[in-house]
This record gives sequence, structure tokens and C-alpha cells, in this order.
Amino acid sequence: MSVGVLIIVIIIAVVGVYQWMTGTASAPRPAAATAAATGAATSSGASDEEGTASAPTPIAVREMARTKGYYIRWTVFVLFTAFLYGPLIVVMVLSFQGPDGGLTFPMQGTSIAWFREVFNPTFVGDFRAPFGRSLILAIVVMIITSFVAFLAGLAYRRGFAGSGAVFYLTVASLIVPSFLVSMGIGLGFTGLNMLASWWSAGLGAHLTWTLPFGVLIMLAIFARLDRSIEEAARDQGATPWQNLRHVVIPIVAPGLIAVALFGFTLSYDEYARTSLLTGQGNTMPVEMVAVTGTAARPSLYAIGTLTTVFSLAIIFLTFGILYAISRRRAGGLMGGGAVPEGEIYGTKLTGSAGTDQ
Repeated sequence: MSVGVLIIVIIIAVVGVYQWMTGTASAPRPAAATAAATGAATSSGASDEEGTASAPTPIAVREMARTKGYYIRWTVFVLFTAFLYGPLIVVMVLSFQGPDGGLTFPMQGTSIAWFREVFNPTFVGDFRAPFGRSLILAIVVMIITSFVAFLAGLAYRRGFAGSGAVFYLTVASLIVPSFLVSMGIGLGFTGLNMLASWWSAGLGAHLTWTLPFGVLIMLAIFARLDRSIEEAARDQGATPWQNLRHVVIPIVAPGLIAVALFGFTLSYDEYARTSLLTGQGNTMPVEMVAVTGTAARPSLYAIGTLTTVFSLAIIFLTFGILYAISRRRAGGLMGGGAVPEGEIYGTKLTGSAGTDQ
């Protein structure tokens, strides 16, 4: 995998250097395009008088503007896309291997026998319990990551002593190799005479991976939040809690959902930081790696396909929630009518706001 990524990077770098040296990125248009443009400019005066000349169509202009570099970039993009999704497609195809089939092509018929094997295992590798552990752990990590990242965004918006040191300590866990994080947490639990398990040490290891991403996302979102919106709410008599509930949270809600999605997906398929900390109960990635080394069967492909479908369902659900939020906002702005002074979303901001008027 690393070699493949390195090859793709080298190809992109070579294409970039080639275009820079040959000037294809900012090269003049081809002779045909120049002639067409010159002819159009020359005949502009005549077209005003005669009304017979017409400008080149957008499709023709786009075809003339395509240079050799365009096709090179398009080829690299196709190869890169095939490199990303090709293995996933192969795994999904092999998951429908026949009952007598193996882990490679050619396929020995097609069936859903290996999907039945996942839910009713008759051989080594029961993925039901590991899936439950990974799901529970991912949900807990998602909640903690979203909550802590939101509080960090609020804190950094106002600033506090030592904020720079805290920020660099938070991001530093992204630099440390994942295996060393797992080993360090395991040694720490051993030194405290505590038994490492997926719900204790594994939870801490996953948070070292998800929290930095969540904090970085929320810092970017809060940096774009206009303070004048909160000042307007305070001018209407909103308390700090009402300001947070009715103004800040609705605005940053899409970012919070993105942080939650990051936290869930990063935790759900994390292996390196959990490999030494699961104890007697493996998570899904750890169990899959263990089975791969002892008794690999096409049921591994079936669980991979089911996991991919599950992940896509979570992603589409998240997009659905974001779409519903945007529609609700658009409906409130376009058809909600005027909001009475001293109210927001139909709720009185303060008890005295209405009496003062």
C-alpha cells in the first residue's frame, strides 16, 4: 500500500514538473483557438451591421482549450481513482464467492453463503461480538469527541492562559506513531496494576486519534462565526445560555455533525492504537487481523462488504441530517415570517423583554 501511494505521488509530481517546464498550465491557446478568436473579433463589426456572424459555441471553445496537459491530468485522476476504489470493488465481488471458492480469482460460482457464515459462524472467526464492541466504542468516542471539541472551540474563542501549549499538546498525538501510543498506554496501565481492555485503555487510545481532528475542525468553524450575531442576540435580551442554545449551537451544528462523523469512523476502523489494548475482547479490526493470520476465508470479504455498507449508511444518514438542517433554516428564512422582537424561534429570550415594551 505504501509503495502504491508513493508511486501515485511520484506520478503526480512528474506531471506537475512536466507542465511547469513546458508551460502547459498557462500555455497560450492552440492555433485553431487563436484563429477562431481572431476571426470572431475581426467579424464583430460586420456582425453588427449584417447580423450574420456568430460567436463560437461554449463546447467548441472548451474543446479548443483542451491541451495535452489536460489529458495527462485526466489519466492520472482515473488511475488514482482506480487505485483507491479498485481493491474495495474486488473485495465486494469476492464476497459472493461460491461455497467451495477461496480467497482469490477465479470464482467458484456465486452465492451468499459467506454472508450467512458471518451471522451464523461454523468455523474460526465469530465477528458478531467484535462488531458490537467496535460499535459501542465508536459511539462513545463520537460523543466524547464532539462534546470536548465543542467546549474547546468555545474556550479558544475567548482565549485562556496556556492555550498555545494545550493546542500543541493536543495535535502532538497525531505525530506520534500509533503503535507507540498503544504501547505507551498499555505500559501505563501495567504500571498502575490495571488490566487494559477495549472499553478503558482502548477508549483512551482512540481519543488520542479523534480529539485532535475534532478540535481542529471546531476551531476552524468558530473562527468563522461572526460575533455580531451573538451581540445582536444579547441586545435583544438573551442570556448567555439562550445565546448559546438558540444562536451558537444552531450555527455550528453542521460542524458538530462533521466532528461526530469523523470521531465515529476513525474509531470504528482503528487498529494500530487498539492492537495492544483490547484485552480478552477484540474489536472488529483486531479480530479481522487475527483471523487473517490463522484461518482466512471468504467470510472476511463478506464482513468487509457489510462494514462498507454500514459505513456508507452512516455517511448518508449524516448528509441527510445536514440536508434537513439546511432545509429547516431555508424554510425559516423564506417562509417563517417576521420574528417578534424579543423572541427567537418563538421563544421569549427574557421575561422582561416583553414587559419593557
